[in-house]
Amino acid sequence: MALVLNEEQSMLKDAAAGFLAEKATVAHLRELRDSGDATGFSQDVWKEMADMGWAGIAIDEEFGGLGYGYTGLGLVLEQVGRNLSASPLQSSVLIGATIIAELGDQAQKEQFLPAIASGQSIVTLAIQEGAHHAPSQIATTAVAGGNGYVLNGSKRLVLDAHVADTFVVIARTSGEPGDTDGLSAFLVDAKADGVAIEQRSMVDNLNCGALTLNNVSVDASALLGSEGGAASGLNRTLDIANIGLASELLGVSTEAFERTVAYLKERKQFGQVIGSFQGLQHRAAELFAELELARSIVLKALQAIDSGDESLPVLASAAKAKLCEVAQRATNEGVQMHGGIGMTDEHEIGFFIKRARAAQHTFGDYNYHLDRFASLNGF
Repeated sequence: MALVLNEEQSMLKDAAAGFLAEKATVAHLRELRDSGDATGFSQDVWKEMADMGWAGIAIDEEFGGLGYGYTGLGLVLEQVGRNLSASPLQSSVLIGATIIAELGDQAQKEQFLPAIASGQSIVTLAIQEGAHHAPSQIATTAVAGGNGYVLNGSKRLVLDAHVADTFVVIARTSGEPGDTDGLSAFLVDAKADGVAIEQRSMVDNLNCGALTLNNVSVDASALLGSEGGAASGLNRTLDIANIGLASELLGVSTEAFERTVAYLKERKQFGQVIGSFQGLQHRAAELFAELELARSIVLKALQAIDSGDESLPVLASAAKAKLCEVAQRATNEGVQMHGGIGMTDEHEIGFFIKRARAAQHTFGDYNYHLDRFASLNGF
C-alpha cells in the first residue's frame, strides 16, 4: 500500500487542522491550566468534535460510528499533537472504544460503542499498576462468586479517570503477576460502590487518575470476552493505542520543529539571523530527515491496523519507539535553539516538551518498545 494520503484523508487532515487551530490550541490549554479547570478540557469543544464524528471515526457504522478506520483517527491525532488539544479523544476513542470492539460481545458493543461515538460517554482503560508499563504484571484480582465477580486492587495513570463514566479494568482471574494467561477485562461503573478515584495532573497539564477497587461487585455481564482470555484483545488494543500515540507524537514533533525553524529565521545574533549559522542548519536538516522517516512509519502502522496486517505488533513497537526517539530530539532541540526564552513558561515551546514526555511514557517508552521490537524479531 502506497504511503500517501488519498483525497478524503487529505481533506480530513485539513479539516482537523483548521478546527483545532481555532478551538483547541496551546493557548486554550494554558487557559485550562491557569484557571484550574476541574474537567481538564472544554466540554463545548468536545461536543463539537463528537458532532463532527471524531468520537466515532474508527467505530463501525453498525454501532453508530463513521467506520472510517484508524488511519483517519491517526490523522486527527496528529493534528491534536500539533495543537496540544485537550480532549478524551485518546482515552475514550482510541483506547476505550477499541478494547470494547476487540473483546466485547454484541450486546456490550451495542450498549457502549454508540454512546462513545456520540460523545455522551467516556470509557477508559485501567491497566497500569507499577511505575512502568508492564501489561502482564497485574496483581488486581477478580474472584468469581454468586452471579458475578468481586474486584480488588489499584491502578495508576488511568487517562481521564476523573471524568470517566466506565472503566475497563484488567484484573487477574488466575495465575500470578507476570503470567500472560489468566487476565480478564471487566466493565466497571465509575460510581459503583468501592470505586475510589484520585485525580492527578501530569507534567503536560492533562489529567489522569489513580483508581482503587475495594470489594467492587460486578455482574457476570461485565466480563469482556472470556474469563482469563483477555490477553489477545488487550495486546491488539495496546498496539493500536501506541500507534495512535505515535501519530500524536508526530504532530508534537512536527509543530516543535516548524516553530523552531521559524524562530531561527527571525532571531538575530552578531547582526545575523541565527538560521544562517551552519551548525544550526545541520541540526535542523538532520531533524527534518528524521521527521520524514517518522511520518512514513506512522502511516505504515496506521494502514496495518485497517488492513489486518499480521505484522501489527512489530510495526506498533517500531512506530512508538521511533516516535519516542524523534519527539525527544525535536522537543529538546526546540527548547535549546530558542535559548533562554525556551526555558520560560511564557513561551509555548515548553508545552511541547512536556506533552512529548508524557506521551512517550504512556503504554511503554522507547526502551520498552525497542526491546519488544527486538524480541518479536527473534533477538
